[in-house]
Amino acid sequence: MRADPPPEKGVRYERAGPIVRAIGPDNCIVFSNLAGADADAEIAEQVAFFRAAGAALEWKVYGHDLPADLGRRLCAAGFEPGEAETLMASDLAEGLPAGPMPAGIEIRRVVDTAGLEDLLAVSGVAFGRNDGWKVELFGPRLGDPTLGLYVAYAGERPVSAARLELPPGRSFAALWGGGTLPGYRGRGIYRSLVATRAREALRRRYRYLSADARETSRPILQRLGFVALTSVTSWKLRP
Repeated sequence: MRADPPPEKGVRYERAGPIVRAIGPDNCIVFSNLAGADADAEIAEQVAFFRAAGAALEWKVYGHDLPADLGRRLCAAGFEPGEAETLMASDLAEGLPAGPMPAGIEIRRVVDTAGLEDLLAVSGVAFGRNDGWKVELFGPRLGDPTLGLYVAYAGERPVSAARLELPPGRSFAALWGGGTLPGYRGRGIYRSLVATRAREALRRRYRYLSADARETSRPILQRLGFVALTSVTSWKLRP
């Protein structure tokens, strides 16, 4: 999935020697294998490429990526580390995550701009950021079968939201987002959003689910049968 990423609308993937980079709304080094290479020179080349474009860059480093001190080298090149996460996976052939739907909560799939605005408003508050710009990212994909956007409502109030990516021709579907408003946490809404997306992935004949889990999500996913595979750290380079 990293070395040969599936096509994604609005994103161009480029291979530069031992590196695969994504060019789009979020520029990212999605894969690198710098074992046996001049790691510092390869890093400097990517820094120069994106700085020349005046663009920010994210470099995703997994626990098994080489060289083992890749994070230290990125730091020396001006990158700043983000929150440590855990790559987790679930084998849907072993059963679906389950659990009762919390009382008074309804999960709806986003099908229009109003639903998308609800999703972005919730995720912005849940993660403490401005997600309004993502209207341009997800708006054109509302009819895209490779994308599933979900909002949980308490009555008519949107209180939690999450995303499912379904790349064609692959065995892994990916969970993203999964943010809940502070006053509604601890009620099982996040768990229900995981279960909803898992059912959709299985219906679409995907074998596995993957997720980059924060420390707040990792214990919940473990209880739902996800297995921790390795660490993930996003290193950010400012433009």
